[in-house]
Amino acid sequence: MKITSVETFLVAPRWLFVRIGTDEGIVGWGEPVIEGRAQTVRAAVHELEEVLLGADPLRIEDLWQVMTKGTFYRGGPVLSSAVAGIDQALWDIAGKARGVPVHELLGGPVRDTLRMYGWVGGDTPTEVRDVIAQQVEAGLTAIKMNVSGRMSPIASPVEIAAAVGRAEAAREVLGDERDFAIDFHGRVSKANARRLLALLQDSAPMFVEEPLVPEHSHLLGELVGLSNIPLATGERLFSRTDMLPALQSGIAVVQPDISHAGGISETRRIASLAETFGVLVAPHCPLGPIALAASVQLDFATPNFLIQEQSLGIHYNAGSDLLDYLVDPSVFTMRDGYLDRPLGPGLGIEIDEQAVRDADRRGHDWKSPVWRHDDGSFAEW
Repeated sequence: MKITSVETFLVAPRWLFVRIGTDEGIVGWGEPVIEGRAQTVRAAVHELEEVLLGADPLRIEDLWQVMTKGTFYRGGPVLSSAVAGIDQALWDIAGKARGVPVHELLGGPVRDTLRMYGWVGGDTPTEVRDVIAQQVEAGLTAIKMNVSGRMSPIASPVEIAAAVGRAEAAREVLGDERDFAIDFHGRVSKANARRLLALLQDSAPMFVEEPLVPEHSHLLGELVGLSNIPLATGERLFSRTDMLPALQSGIAVVQPDISHAGGISETRRIASLAETFGVLVAPHCPLGPIALAASVQLDFATPNFLIQEQSLGIHYNAGSDLLDYLVDPSVFTMRDGYLDRPLGPGLGIEIDEQAVRDADRRGHDWKSPVWRHDDGSFAEW
């Protein structure tokens, strides 16, 4: 089998898909994207065509090595995201060629169902009670929300109280039998993180995500002992070597993104590395159906898996949503907050190719917002 084509599609609301065709008619799909930099990653994917065209798509590891190490300058989010989507598509082809789901190629399932969580509250959460109640009614047993909107470098008592109040409201609605996670989103300074972690402890969040920006991973150890809340990070770390300082700091949960961290191949290795530190894996995935399908395949073969993020109804999905580009959206139907093991070949989904091509003709230009403090200086989003 040989690779004969590499096509990319800019798909609303903020996604990029890749389609890899072969001379045997087997097609693989992947999702290579950085939110807000889709066009940049698209260019990187097509630069890698020279490695892919004419190659055997089943030599996944060899292609991964050449794509990531075949130039003198390596790494970074753009290249690792381009490789990630291609890698997903290659695993999709491998599963389809053998007539089995990808998780069977990764050693087989270690569980029969997996737990999912959903997002509430948006970028600047205010009233969270009603939206949390809606997610509970929909059957979810866990949700995640931002701790705040823009936060001052040294937060005022009002800002701190508002963040703590949201956590208390979430716990009140969810009760003790359900879970919520809190995302600091890197917008909380180290000084604020120290104060908030102590005050959030009574609400017992499942974990606090990105308590510091990724470039401060070497400081995570200073926060680990401040409360009994498990700390999580990893969506903006793109390889095993990027993850290592965070793992060494004592975090409890690692969150690689399968569309950023080198695809199924590297994310699996990150999960294995995390296991040696006693760290659980909760893959980051506020993206589209292909990224979720790839994550799910890995989850079913990962012993130290905790919970899976999914983007249905997330505030970013204006105009298009998670299920819009699938021939059969029932593959992502959850029961009581859990997803059954997919049995279809490859990634276990069938992409509506015509819908994708139509969406690409419209395209999108989604960008991350730029926030500023009251004095006009840059604020972390």
